Amino acid sequence: MSLTLDDLFASPDHYLHSFDGDAAVFVPMDRAAYHRSIFLDGRISPAADGSMALPVATLTQQKRDTAPTAWIFHMAHCGSTLLARALDDPGASLVLREPLALRQTAIRPDAGRLALVLAMAAKRYRTDAPTLIKANVPVNFLLPQLAAADAGARAILLYLPLRAYLLAILRSDNHRTWLRNVTGQLAPYLGDLSSLSDAERAAALWLAQVDRFTKVLAAMPHARALDAELFFTEPVAVLKMAARHLGVPIADAVLEAAVAGPLFATYSKNPSLAFDNAARIARRADVEQAIAPELDAAEAWVGRHAARSAPDAALAAAALTRSG
Repeated sequence: MSLTLDDLFASPDHYLHSFDGDAAVFVPMDRAAYHRSIFLDGRISPAADGSMALPVATLTQQKRDTAPTAWIFHMAHCGSTLLARALDDPGASLVLREPLALRQTAIRPDAGRLALVLAMAAKRYRTDAPTLIKANVPVNFLLPQLAAADAGARAILLYLPLRAYLLAILRSDNHRTWLRNVTGQLAPYLGDLSSLSDAERAAALWLAQVDRFTKVLAAMPHARALDAELFFTEPVAVLKMAARHLGVPIADAVLEAAVAGPLFATYSKNPSLAFDNAARIARRADVEQAIAPELDAAEAWVGRHAARSAPDAALAAAALTRSG
């Protein structure tokens, strides 16, 4: 039986992985493949070998209804992978962690491609369970377009207060390389930050994301903010609230088992490494002592550039814990 466009737009088994020039690249997936793929970029673990490329123009001409989705937006290195994996039960919602085509569209915005990505990402295995999409940092700069596409979408805005964010972002050479790369890619949104120190770049990225999260609260009435520190310290309670808010039909017992199991005792991005909240706190204390002057410089930068004395105050006021 030959594959049709209807099949592509209907079944998650046909996954829009990425754009390659004027082609849309699809890879074969199934429910198990999505579950084991910690990320859906180059680290994807497809259901079978091979891929299929189709002209983007052919696909963007197809006007299809898009099912509602749920979202996790986050600032990076603040527990989003752990949150998304804990909500990924094979019997519940399909969870997409960092779709590459969505990231590509954030770096090079295109309305037609964005509509296509959203239609493809919204596909479900269960008609009564919305697909949950964990975005990544560039997608935060598409929030106005995403709100316009579906203002009623349920979303969690996962963030860290400034000092905790700096300790996560500046903790290693690899993280600093990521910071320089992503702020360079986001220059159309952030401006040229190449003259800034790493600490100032981190401060600028934090402030830009806080501003976008704050603005989207008005555009998406079902968006709620979540301080990652609360998630780290009270994971069971937060997961239950998150599942209810996002409409993910996952039993409390499943969430409790996830917190008690290996997921919360290993590094969420690499399960072969032991890691838990106690280790995170100990690491944070070491980093804080080592980079104290940089923390001061970053906080001073925010103090000079923020429009408000407490830039993330609106996020605290819209906390998931206050209203689901």
